[in-house]
Amino acid sequence: MPDTLKLFSGNANIPLAKEIAGCLGVGLGDATVATFSDGEINVKINENVRGADVFVVQPTSSPVNNHLMELLIMMDAFRRASARRITAVMPYYGYARQDRKVQPRVPITSRLVADLITTAGADRVLTIDLHAGQIQGFFDVPVDNLFATPVLLEYLKGRNLVNPVVVSPDAGGVERARAFGKRLGAAIAIIDKRRSAPNVAEVMNLIGEVEGSDALLLDDMIDTAGTITQAVSALKAKGARKVIAACSHAVLSGPAITRLNESLLDEVVTTNTISMDNKQKECPKLKVLTVAPLLAEAIKRIHEEASVSSLFV
Repeated sequence: MPDTLKLFSGNANIPLAKEIAGCLGVGLGDATVATFSDGEINVKINENVRGADVFVVQPTSSPVNNHLMELLIMMDAFRRASARRITAVMPYYGYARQDRKVQPRVPITSRLVADLITTAGADRVLTIDLHAGQIQGFFDVPVDNLFATPVLLEYLKGRNLVNPVVVSPDAGGVERARAFGKRLGAAIAIIDKRRSAPNVAEVMNLIGEVEGSDALLLDDMIDTAGTITQAVSALKAKGARKVIAACSHAVLSGPAITRLNESLLDEVVTTNTISMDNKQKECPKLKVLTVAPLLAEAIKRIHEEASVSSLFV
């Protein structure tokens, strides 16, 4: 590969960045991302990037504000160091849940963050499974929104599921469940969920049949795990033989680990878009799949100005 491709990482998910670098056959760029004593982020790029095609791997996961600021400051540093192009590689795009005004006097944070990323110097954004597809329209630069479906699908096909049913935990995920079910050769079901407050969900009804089936709960993210664990109880009550949860982003904040461990879930399948740290040890049900080859292939094609269309499946 030409030497002009340079891959850097903030502190959000260094293991994933190293894995991507290994897939590309390049070394991880030399950058110092630290903090001053008062908590301000201090960035220094320790190698020449003039005229380079720079890719910055930084999911905006917890602590979200720190990791977002790291990304913005790094891109500003690359822009001022005369990088030819800067691509923000954000496997997980934080602040995505507020993508429209659903009540008076609330912000649209996904648009605000998009503006910040563009202003900081991003020429392109590469991400995986945005919470809402319309977020792509908030950017004034090209956005490649890849899907983790092939990674999850390959694993789940090898699980020999009995009479599988793909279950959407809410009405908003029906399209995702339908597409996944089609590739898996499975029926779909929907859980009618009513949310009374942020991070609080109440399962009401199940639309579809799951009796005697292996149910696959599919969502883009698992945050506090309230929705998923309540859904499991509803599915078991309706006669599901086995329940597996699958998601692209395992945020797992607050009581999530405890809820998953105490739930009737047989397995939780996710990807490493967010660093898992010790969460796999804390939750034996977690199965983490890597998206490094997918991101590496996208980075390679973007760098070579080749088509990435075949990756959108």
